[in-house]
Amino acid sequence: MELTTQTIDDAADWHQLLTTFPNAHPLQTWTWGAFKSRWGWSAQQLAFYNNEQELVAAALLLKRPIPRTPFSILYTPKGPVFDEHNRPLREALLAKLEAIARQSKAIFLKIDPDVVRGYGDEEVVPQPAGVELMQLLEKRGWCFSDDQIQFRNTVTMDITRPEEELLADMKSKTRYNIRLAGRKDVVVREGTPTDFDMIYAMYAETAARDGFIIRPRAYYLDGWQALYDADLAMPLIAEFEGTPLGAVVIVKFNQKAIYMYGASTDLERNRMPNYLLQWEAIRWAKAHGCSLYDFWGAPDEFEETDSMWGVWRFKKGFNGQVARHIGAWDYAARPWLYKLYTQAIPKYLALLKRWR
Repeated sequence: MELTTQTIDDAADWHQLLTTFPNAHPLQTWTWGAFKSRWGWSAQQLAFYNNEQELVAAALLLKRPIPRTPFSILYTPKGPVFDEHNRPLREALLAKLEAIARQSKAIFLKIDPDVVRGYGDEEVVPQPAGVELMQLLEKRGWCFSDDQIQFRNTVTMDITRPEEELLADMKSKTRYNIRLAGRKDVVVREGTPTDFDMIYAMYAETAARDGFIIRPRAYYLDGWQALYDADLAMPLIAEFEGTPLGAVVIVKFNQKAIYMYGASTDLERNRMPNYLLQWEAIRWAKAHGCSLYDFWGAPDEFEETDSMWGVWRFKKGFNGQVARHIGAWDYAARPWLYKLYTQAIPKYLALLKRWR
C-alpha cells in the first residue's frame, strides 16, 4: 500500500473529515492548530489516501523552526488518526510520515496516536493492535520519546449507561462525597469566557499547591476562548454561596469528553466540591451526546511514589477504566542533530544553571 497526501486548507472541510474517524482527538482539530499557530508553531492539516483514493488517515502536523538554522521539529499531538487494526495501513502510514520528516528538513517528528496498548492498573489486558504498533515503530527505528508531552495513561468511563448505574458502580466514599456536597449547598454552574480569568487564578493556585509548572495566563485564556468559540469546550464552576471553590474545562469532540483542565482552591474543602464538580461534568458530557468520559491523566507507574498518585486516588473512586496508551514516539530524520537536540544541549544547559 502506498499513500498520497492532500493538505486541507478549509476549517469546515477538516472538521468534516476528522469526524469520520471515531477515535479523533480534539488536539487534532483545526481550532487547536490555529491556537498553536499563535504560540510559535505553524499548522498543516494532512489527509492521507490509499491507492483507491479512500481516506484512511489524518494528521494535524505542527512545525516549529529552530532559530538560526534551516531545521525544525514536527509534532502531531494525539495523532495521526487512523485505524490501528489495519496492518498494511500502519506500515504505509509510518513510511509516509518518515518521508515527510526527511523532506521538510525536520530534525525529528514526534507522533502520539491515541492508541491503547492495554487496559487495567494492576492486571493489564494487552490490546494486540497497540502492542503490534509499538513493535513496528521499534522495528522501523523510531524511539520511545523521553519527552512525553501528553499523558501516556488515562482513565476513561463509558457514560452510555443510566446515571443511577454510573453512581452505583462508584466507590461508596466517592458516591457519599458527591451527595454530601449537594447537602452542603455546593452548586455547579456552566461558565462563560468571563470566568476564564478566575479559572486561571485557581489553576495557578492549584499548580503552586501541587508543585507543577503551568504556562502564562495569556496562553490558557487564548486556548480556552478558542475552544469555547468553536463549541469544543465548556467551563463548569463549583460554588458555595457565590464563592468559586473549583472549576473544570471540559473539551469535547465527536462522542468523547475530556476533563482537560481542573482547578480548585483551599476554601470549604470539607464540602467536597470537587466530587460534585466531577459528577456534574460527567452528567454534562452525557447530556451533550458523549459516550466516553476521559479523566485525562493517570500515573506512569501505579505506585505511591508517582507524582500523580493523589489525583489517581480521586479519579479511581469514579470507577473508570485505566487506558494505557502507546505514548509519544520520535522519528529522527537527522540522527546526529536529534542526539544533539535531545541529549547534548539539555545537558549543556543544565551545566550552565549549576555554574550560575
